[in-house]
Amino acid sequence: MADALSVTPASVLRNLSDKLYEKRKNAALEVEGIVKQLAAAGDHDKITSVINLLTNEFTYSPQANHRKGGLIGLAAATVGLTSEAAQHLEQIVPPVLSSFSDQDSRVRYYACEALYNIAKVVRGDFIIFFNQIFDALCKLSADSDANVQSAAHLLDRLVKDIVTESNEFSIEEFIPLLRERMNVLNPYVRQFLVGWITVLDSVPDIDMLGFLPDFLDGLFNMLSDSSHEIRQQADSALSEFLQEIKNSPSVDYGRMAEILVQRAASADEFTRLTAITWINEFVKLGGDQLVPYYADILGAILPCISDKEEKIRVVARETNEELRSIKADPAEGFDVGAILGIARRELNSEWEATRIEALHWISSLLNRHRSEVLSSLNDIFDTLLKALSDPSDEVVLLVLEVHAGIAKDPQHFHQLVVFLVHTFRVDNSLLEKRGALIIRRLCVLLDAERVYRELSTILEGESDLDFASIMVQALNLILLTSSELSELRDLLKNSLVNPAGKDLFVSLYASWCHSPMAIISLCLLAQTYQHASAVIQSLVGEDINVKFLVQLDKLIRLLETPIFAYLRLQLLDPGRYIWLLKALNGLLMLLPQQSAAFKILRTRLKTVPSYSFNSEPFRQTSSGNPYQILHHMPSGSHITEDGDRMQDGGSHNGINFTSRLHQFEQMQHQHRMLAKVQAQLRNSSTTSLSKEVQRHEEPRPPSASDMSGPPSRSSRRGPGQ
Repeated sequence: MADALSVTPASVLRNLSDKLYEKRKNAALEVEGIVKQLAAAGDHDKITSVINLLTNEFTYSPQANHRKGGLIGLAAATVGLTSEAAQHLEQIVPPVLSSFSDQDSRVRYYACEALYNIAKVVRGDFIIFFNQIFDALCKLSADSDANVQSAAHLLDRLVKDIVTESNEFSIEEFIPLLRERMNVLNPYVRQFLVGWITVLDSVPDIDMLGFLPDFLDGLFNMLSDSSHEIRQQADSALSEFLQEIKNSPSVDYGRMAEILVQRAASADEFTRLTAITWINEFVKLGGDQLVPYYADILGAILPCISDKEEKIRVVARETNEELRSIKADPAEGFDVGAILGIARRELNSEWEATRIEALHWISSLLNRHRSEVLSSLNDIFDTLLKALSDPSDEVVLLVLEVHAGIAKDPQHFHQLVVFLVHTFRVDNSLLEKRGALIIRRLCVLLDAERVYRELSTILEGESDLDFASIMVQALNLILLTSSELSELRDLLKNSLVNPAGKDLFVSLYASWCHSPMAIISLCLLAQTYQHASAVIQSLVGEDINVKFLVQLDKLIRLLETPIFAYLRLQLLDPGRYIWLLKALNGLLMLLPQQSAAFKILRTRLKTVPSYSFNSEPFRQTSSGNPYQILHHMPSGSHITEDGDRMQDGGSHNGINFTSRLHQFEQMQHQHRMLAKVQAQLRNSSTTSLSKEVQRHEEPRPPSASDMSGPPSRSSRRGPGQ
């Protein structure tokens, strides 16, 4: 300290702390001259003393003017040292850096000015303090004082120039500083950071691309900034990096892919578009590096396919097709299970286009990696079944194609049909709204006969009789009306002469027993008219309910469609098709006379030629056992009035109709018993409720009419009347 005072006049020290800038400036010039003389004499000890004096007595002083004088004095000392300043920077720079956080904005301004002058003198030697200077400049870029911001900006430009010229700059030490600040929201700081990224990326000797994963997320974060200028700067920097990636032989795609996947789900439209554009390029360029990330990439692409912005949708679709065209192998790290998991997740998307593409992926994986998909089947099967309830017909059809692809194996076919029946049981609305579409499509994809046989086998043992009846009625209606099942109908028409038709008839019969109208329809379709008549006559009062009449109404109307044209033509020969006529008349007797179906059928029967009603065969078969046959034929076989050859015991072509009728009657007996139990439960519930109401009512004395009047009409009825 004494050395410094001996070489520094008291007037200089006094003027350094003066409130007037001009006096402080003149004092600084004198300090510069003193230091220059000492440097020329090689007296660095005294120079150190002068610097310590300026630091301790001025820059760390509680007086603002002292601090200002100390800063300008340190800058002047550096100028006086010129080429020898480097050895004193450890003393000079730290006090200036600490002044950047001074409460007085003017002190912060003079600190920027002082460091600017110091940097101009020392240039490259300045790099050793770069990290501290960068941190200080980052804070000053968002300073509340405009003059300080302006001074910091000038200093920042000079520091950038020095860094770009220097061979001592360490990008490895700089990147952690940059990464820590990339998520700062202040717009001035963001501009400062993007500026540094751009400048450093322009330096050929600095490999910013290699460190891009460290600050890529921050750049994407800036794309949604409220400032147009910042968004533009960030986009420009990203575009430049993407171009470099295209031209670079070595890029770390993996780490960046993780960032892009997250940003593709951003709420900001521009961020999503930029992210999906990058992903598109990565899929084209990444090759094997991206294989482990395919599932994550797909998870980003599929939602974007349904984006509200058309540009995003276009790029997402292109990327999706590009990704699906890559034939990766599980041995190379391609995770089929992870891809399936993404597809399953996106099947629950609210957007139809995304659900459709998810199904395309499952179908594609099933074709390429069938064994891997089947091994993960339990993870996706329930979701695929739920997708059958999708509001979109296109989605449902694609789901069915996937199911059909899985069901190529017998065990999976059985599993599919079992789960399908279970789904219909749980969700009756699905059966009502989509049942026909699902069954018809499966019949096309998996062979109609195979599907119907499997359904029949499952429904035959169905414990929920009400559901079984509804399901069989639905299947029967599809069988009678769908163009996809025309071959099945043709096969059934030949049940009495064709072994294959007979097997199908017998296979369906057991489950069709759940519905009287389904059995009657099946018999009419198979031209087993005598058995149809027997079924009709076996019906009892409990069978003729509203549901039955509704189904009967549908059947009568179906008889007028082209599907049953052959049956109507057979009525032209009632002498041969007596049992057909009897069956139709039986149906007519079951219909209420005022119903439209009654009038339709009666009108049709009136067209039957009347001359045949007096024929001998008709009189013989018009009463008695419906399986009664003509015994005047030799050799133990007989001809029925329908022209069918029937053997003793009521069988034909191996079909034991007597046994079938008994089977039908047993099943209907089970349905009637269930109906009675359900009625009793309803009555019991109603009675309990009635008693509860009566218990809370006030008692009243009985009137004369209550005691002496006849019982009401309702009181004379028995249960169920």
